[in-house]
Amino acid sequence: MDFLELAKQRYSVRKFTHKKVEQEKVDLILEAGRVAPTAVNYQPQRILVLDSEDSLNKMRDCTPYRFHETLAILICYDQTVSWKRKYDGKDSGDIDASIVATHMMLEATNLGLGSTWVGHFDPTAIREKFALPESIVPVAILLLGYPHEEATPHAFHNARFEKSKTVFYNVFPSVD
Repeated sequence: MDFLELAKQRYSVRKFTHKKVEQEKVDLILEAGRVAPTAVNYQPQRILVLDSEDSLNKMRDCTPYRFHETLAILICYDQTVSWKRKYDGKDSGDIDASIVATHMMLEATNLGLGSTWVGHFDPTAIREKFALPESIVPVAILLLGYPHEEATPHAFHNARFEKSKTVFYNVFPSVD
């Protein structure tokens, strides 16, 4: 599939079937995350696959967003490994984890699966429920599965600004 078509096809699925995702597909999604670029190739991403009913129930206690998913992937980074920008100390771990998650979402779409990026979660609850080490920072939860036949993109999914609103060459326009 053409990349732009794949990117346009992907949407946040808010209703999944109860069919479990096959391990072969999980492995491909994880591989897509593994090969994602990270700052200085430090690869600080730390991934927790949640596929048991017990783990999914723990995750569901940490976020109000639940859509009958049969698989969730907690995307984190290790702040002792992530690259820090020397000028201001900006930690690239959240960026790296986001790139990894995006690769995984696109591979899921490529495999005929749906995904939803969940950023609205209680990080303290995640840390406690999954006994995350101190250096591990949770960034996102990917809910994954087979889209239900009633699943549709949100009404705003295809609403995009014209490039002239978001892309500038050589200088930003002055703000009045």
